[in-house]
Amino acid sequence: MNKQPVSRRKGPRSFDRDEAVKTAMHLFWRHGYEAVSINDLTRAIGIAPPSLYSAFGSKAGLFREALELYDGLPGALDGLTEAATLEDAISGLLHRAVEVITDPAREAGCMISTGMLEYGADHADIAASLSMRRSQMQSRIAETLNRWLDKKTADAKAFYLATVMQGMSVQARDGVARSDLKQMINEVLAGLRL
Repeated sequence: MNKQPVSRRKGPRSFDRDEAVKTAMHLFWRHGYEAVSINDLTRAIGIAPPSLYSAFGSKAGLFREALELYDGLPGALDGLTEAATLEDAISGLLHRAVEVITDPAREAGCMISTGMLEYGADHADIAASLSMRRSQMQSRIAETLNRWLDKKTADAKAFYLATVMQGMSVQARDGVARSDLKQMINEVLAGLRL
């Protein structure tokens, strides 16, 4: 447990830094970076703004730590390399994606896909970090598909699958049912002509 001192009028106390990052992650995941204010963060964490700035440097600093925490959560790519066939790899990937983005114990959707869809120039570095993570996901998919497909075809199918997964994430955020997203997987597999 990582305790940070927090100054209040009644005297110093500490807060659990790890729990603060987890709370912030859920806020950013649920509402997106731009929609979460410093007041939202400090209220949810239970600290004053100066304490947040002292501990994390800025809202962006806290968001970066929240992204690192999010990166460690179970995700759609888990188990991808264990597939025996191309169809198993793609089907498993999409089914895991649906399970993860509709898990009632988590926020709906994917923080990497929907954490910052619009941004100003002052947040370009955060947007670039999210874009890099999406590219890394696509590259991991392509590397796996390359076991069965040539590089050009694997890259094209990975781009298609990453795009589908990001769209499913938005649909999950909009409240589309898990069963409806699972039904769509059959259409995706048919469209890939495996």
